[in-house]
Amino acid sequence: MQFLQIIVSGVAIGCIYGLIALGFVLIYKATEAVNFAQGELMMLGAFLALTTTAIVGLPYWAGVAVAVVLMALLGMLIERSILRPILGQPTFTVLMVTVGFGYVARGGVTMVPGWGGDTHALPAPYKGEIVRLGGLILGLDQLVVIATTALLCAALYGFFRFTRMGIAMQASSQNQLAAYYVGIPVERMNSLIWAISAAVAGIAGILLAPITFVYANMGFIGLKAFPAAVVGGFGSVPGAIGGGLIIGVVEALSGRYLPDGFKDVAAYVVVLLVLMIRPNGLFGEHLRRRV
Repeated sequence: MQFLQIIVSGVAIGCIYGLIALGFVLIYKATEAVNFAQGELMMLGAFLALTTTAIVGLPYWAGVAVAVVLMALLGMLIERSILRPILGQPTFTVLMVTVGFGYVARGGVTMVPGWGGDTHALPAPYKGEIVRLGGLILGLDQLVVIATTALLCAALYGFFRFTRMGIAMQASSQNQLAAYYVGIPVERMNSLIWAISAAVAGIAGILLAPITFVYANMGFIGLKAFPAAVVGGFGSVPGAIGGGLIIGVVEALSGRYLPDGFKDVAAYVVVLLVLMIRPNGLFGEHLRRRV
């Protein structure tokens, strides 16, 4: 039973990693750029949910919905004001811009007295509740994380598979020039991809907050989500979730059965092993280039 509880705990934290990794993958597929501020977007989502519920006083679920919408708008604003002006610049330039935005976001939050400089508890109605399944005792917050991740993945699959806008986004991510020639508004698609990525990161922060706390440095979890994206295959949307689950379970098991300190490096050990066997990741596409 203890082993199963560790597995469920690892799956729950792996879902968080997977959602953040999903943001990495969506932006990379659309723009071929890596957004290293994805962890900070998760942190901002948690703080916005805290603000709408604990400070503004909205009911929890209404406050969460408002926070997710605000995160989507923030993602569009970031793409429009920061990323679009440097479109066409070297990839390293875009990467450093996202790193810089992450530092600015984290520093800006900590400068707000009584808000960003302290550690807060998000008043989730299911926090601290437990579910008993025979001899198995599970935290309801972990089950909410797993269920929400499954529903969100199903919703995104349906969106990209069956809606005209989702299909247009896929076309734009595969070949922007060809998409532009057939009339797809590529710039609008990029903005929407950033909106979806920021909203998903915000949901990840809201799901993580009841398990941990809301604080300015919680965005550093993005350093664990990046290996999840690499393990799954950086261009694979299902691989982002699969990689997150693998990293989460390995981390949970290593923290219980291996010596102290190995839990902190387990994700990177998995990355090294996977890349030695499958350089494109477990679910990545094998691309051939004709010379």
